[in-house]
Amino acid sequence: MRIMFVGDSQTVGVAGDFTWRYRMWQHLEAAYDGPYEIVGPRHGLYDRAADAPVSHDYADPAFPRAARAHLAGWGEGWLHMAPVIGDAVRAGRADTLLVALGLIDLGFYTDADQTAANVRRFLAAAREANPRLRAVLLPVIPNTRAETDPPFAAACERFNELLAKTVADLSSPTSPLLLASPPTDYALPHATYDGTHPNPHGEHRIAAAFATALHQAWAVGGPYQH
Repeated sequence: MRIMFVGDSQTVGVAGDFTWRYRMWQHLEAAYDGPYEIVGPRHGLYDRAADAPVSHDYADPAFPRAARAHLAGWGEGWLHMAPVIGDAVRAGRADTLLVALGLIDLGFYTDADQTAANVRRFLAAAREANPRLRAVLLPVIPNTRAETDPPFAAACERFNELLAKTVADLSSPTSPLLLASPPTDYALPHATYDGTHPNPHGEHRIAAAFATALHQAWAVGGPYQH
């Protein structure tokens, strides 16, 4: 299994974070007995001072470099990942994508329908690179803007409905797609440090959402322990 994490600022993390990618690596190390590799063209965290993903200051310096691989970026969404996912899948020979995107698209770039169209572009490019690719897609999760901006909340709800439809429409026996359930116990004051980006508790809950989908649908690993 060759796993690639794909996401925005919630996935890439900022200097000093553990990241949910780290929590997922810990889970796989503990619960998955098959061979696997984490792949991707990037390894860094976002550095606010440099305004670039150039930091390697992970909260746990023992997080292995190989396991830090990803395709995630601060301010990047489906719009940005659709043109680059094919090359990333080919280069990393990825066969399993764990994708958490959508919030930044809806917040800055595209409406719900345009964002859903970019999901389809992304999946088509990924499958062109590996026709037997499988993917777990996370809906847009709770965030502070959705709590205070009703039109944005409606856009998030609309996109999540379209994402579920896309997964149902495009999943196939040779290239299965899963829609992960939203993370449980994700109250913003306890799961984020700013209403949007996960703190350690939130990191665990996002990792658990992916781990649960992998375990229940494809028997990868076991129940998430935290």
